[in-house]
Amino acid sequence: MVSPARVDAITDIAYGALIALAIVLIATLNVNDIGVAFGIGVFASYVVHVVWKMARFDPDWMTREVADQVGKEVEKSVGETVNKEVEKSVGETVNKEVEKTVGDTVSKEVEKSVGETVSKEVEKTVGETVNKEVSQVADEVTDTVSEEVTGKVEETVGEKVEETVEETVEKTVEETVGEKVEETVEETVGETVEETVDKKVEETVDEKVEEKTSDDS
Repeated sequence: MVSPARVDAITDIAYGALIALAIVLIATLNVNDIGVAFGIGVFASYVVHVVWKMARFDPDWMTREVADQVGKEVEKSVGETVNKEVEKSVGETVNKEVEKTVGDTVSKEVEKSVGETVSKEVEKTVGETVNKEVSQVADEVTDTVSEEVTGKVEETVGEKVEETVEETVEKTVEETVGEKVEETVEETVGETVEETVDKKVEETVDEKVEEKTSDDS
């Protein structure tokens, strides 16, 4: 009885010889449809033989090959999918965290810097403006107060001087005129009365003397 292993070996040798013959014919002869068909038939037969032999001596070969291929494809697909998802998720998370952290940091720094700058500028501007306004208002108030005080002082002094002068002049005139009139009246009345009395006395005496003389005669 022929051993199955020997039959398989002889079959493999025959297939190898046919393949070698097909290669030689394709390389040496002109390319035509018969040669190409023969070569394709030989290769197809060898593939069928290999599959048959592997299925006979290693029944799990096809399953293992398919499982390995499927495993490789699954690993590749799952790996790519997981990598993409991980990259996407990690990228989004990192971007969000970075944006949040950078945004918060930048916002704080910008707020702090802007706040300090604005405060300094506002203080400087307000200080200068207030100083200018206060100086201007002080000058205006000083000028206004000076004008008002000067006007009031002049008006008050004028009124007081006028009243004082009027009172003083009136009083002085009254006193002086009174004294002068009194002295003049007294002097005039005294002289007039004295003259009148002397004159009346002389006339009366003369009349009496004349009457007396007339009576004696």
